[in-house]
Order: sequence, then structure tokens, then C-alpha cells
Amino acid sequence: MELRVLNYFVAVAQEGNMTRAAKKVLISQPALSRQIADLEAELGVKLFDRQKRRLTLTPAGHYLLEQAQEILELTSRTKRNLETTSFISGDLTIAAGESIGMQQIMNVISQIIKDHPTVKIHLLNGDYSYAERKLNNGTADFGVIIGDISLPSYASLTLSEKDTWGVLMPRDDILAAKEAITPKDLCGRFLLTSQQALQTHLFQNWLGNYYDNVNFIGDYNLNFNGTLMVKNHSALMLTLDNLADTSESSGLTFKKLCPSLQQTIRVIWKREVSLSPVAELFLKSLKEEICKDCR
Repeated sequence: MELRVLNYFVAVAQEGNMTRAAKKVLISQPALSRQIADLEAELGVKLFDRQKRRLTLTPAGHYLLEQAQEILELTSRTKRNLETTSFISGDLTIAAGESIGMQQIMNVISQIIKDHPTVKIHLLNGDYSYAERKLNNGTADFGVIIGDISLPSYASLTLSEKDTWGVLMPRDDILAAKEAITPKDLCGRFLLTSQQALQTHLFQNWLGNYYDNVNFIGDYNLNFNGTLMVKNHSALMLTLDNLADTSESSGLTFKKLCPSLQQTIRVIWKREVSLSPVAELFLKSLKEEICKDCR
């Protein structure tokens, strides 16, 4: 699969029309049709269902589109990083979950941009499995993960900050008067929790014998979307401190858990992989930032 042909394929998939795609990639429509037909023959699969006025992707086509976009992005990013000379330039891509620890990372990135204005930053949002996938396929330099997840294939750096779990609730909820929330307080209540916490059974351990008396009605990937259900009084939300707006006008309040539940925040990257100059600078600067906090 040549990169040129992958570009052609992505254009056809995006346009859904061979004529429009040909104009986009600046070749003739018959030539583009031949390239796509040759690609299907090379791969031994049908990539498009051909209808009268539109081309739609087959399941194999959807898979190739996802892979092709990542391959082309990786190629483009690698080229930009290799174009550096005596100054730091290129792209820095970080896949991260929502966490207060990102402030420490943003402090480092802000200084890098100030010192090296040609650097481009890409922040991708997702949980640890998303970050791991991005690192594995080479489309992220670093991942930021929350919790003690075993990832032996990666080097890691632990931030000085820790994330603290608690319950987000409406200010008029009966539990809002409490200083902290115990497992017993949540019995019979409707709860939302993060997908990662659900997958790692985090609250099953914390709730202990009360686990079967709590009604987990759903999970969330983006914290903001979960807060909307809380505002509607549909559920309480197990979430991390400092992520939701709990100002007076928000109508929400956050209460920490008792016993306390905290998790470490780690920056991870692939072992035995050469980092670009800007990635090396980020790692060096982050280590210095953490050392300052430890003094």
C-alpha cells in the first residue's frame, strides 16, 4: 500500500463520490477509479459498495479508513519532526484522561511553546486504553493515565499531584450537608461512574459489602456529559475532584469519599523507542518540574 494510494482512498471515503474525490486529489476520475480497483485487488477485499450516486464503505473499508488516517498522520508528523535543524520544532502529541494533573503538564507545555514557537501541540482525550492504543500505533508520544494500572511495556513518570475521588451531586441533595461520603451513604442511590473505574472494579473494592446495594445506572467517558445528568437530578456521579464546576451558580457540589480514595497520575511512553527532539525536551522539562515540587 503506497501512501499516495492511501491518500486517494481516504479522499474517496470522505467524499463518497469518485468525481469529487478526483478533483480533490488532482487526478482524473478514470485514473482514480483504477487506483482504487487496484487497491481492492491487492488487499483481496471490497472496500466500497457502489451505488448510483454514492460510494459507501464496506466493513473492510471502514477498518482501512481508520488505519489509513492514522498511518498518514504518523507519516506527516514524522516528516515534520525530521525537518528540525538546530532549533526545537515538530509535533508533540499527548493522549490523556481528564485529571488535575494535566495542569502540571500544561505548565511544561506552555513554557516549551513560549521558548520554541514552531512546536505544535496535539491533546487527545481518552482513558488508559485509548492512550495505550495511540502509543502502540505511534500516533501519540505520551499518554497520561490515572491509577495503578500495570503497563510493563512502558516507561513511566509519576506526577507529584494525585487525583481524589468523590461524589458530584446537586446542592439540594440530602447528602450535600455531609463533610464526606461513606459507602453506606450511597445505598439505594443511582450512580454514574467512569468507564475506566468500572473496568478496573475500583469502586467494588471501596464499597465492599455495600456494593450490591448501590445502583450503577451507567458510565461516562467525558466528565462534562455526566454532570448534565447530575444537574437533572437523575443520578449522583463518582468523579475526580477539580473537574466539575461547583461554583455557587452551578447548582452542584463535590464531596470527597470516606475512607479517602486517591490515585496516582503517570505519564507513560514506549520503551526502546527514539523520541523526537521536542518529546525529549518535554520529558526533561517535566522531570525538572516534578523535582521542583518535591523540594
